[in-house]
Amino acid sequence: MHIRTGAPDDLHRIIKLYKEVAKVKGGIARLEQEITEEYVQNFLSKSLASGLILVAIHPDDPDSLIGEMHAYKPGLHVFNHLFSDLTIAVHPDFQGRKVGRTLFTIFLEEVARHHTDIGKVELITREGNHRAIAFYQSLGFKIEGRMEMRIKTPEGIYEADIPMGWQNPNFEF
Repeated sequence: MHIRTGAPDDLHRIIKLYKEVAKVKGGIARLEQEITEEYVQNFLSKSLASGLILVAIHPDDPDSLIGEMHAYKPGLHVFNHLFSDLTIAVHPDFQGRKVGRTLFTIFLEEVARHHTDIGKVELITREGNHRAIAFYQSLGFKIEGRMEMRIKTPEGIYEADIPMGWQNPNFEF
């Protein structure tokens, strides 16, 4: 597996990856039909302009992605010290093979070393995703609250979203 910074020409590879991840229950919050070119272009552009985006390349097919992770500044001056809207997607065939951990490790190291203007990285996960919460905590993220009834599952069950944050140890105030 090779990991590199994402690029504008990754658009269609990211769409393909996200559609595969969306097919898996609990994979990402969006349904497969909600993975549109406009949606991916939006976060790709924002991540390239004011954030960070990493892609993991398939070991046997350099034209295929097995993972992607991004976050970016929300856009308002008062939040200029944050990377928010963090999303990670790992192809279902590669989950459980340390792709996500590797992406996160490189991402957080990059923030700590080269984005010292970023004091915090934020993400949100569903309360029922215990594995993800434990994973994020193992990386240094802390639970920062609870947003009740934020998610409605396809089965019609309401779940809370759990906001989590990671503090950059090299943040320069």
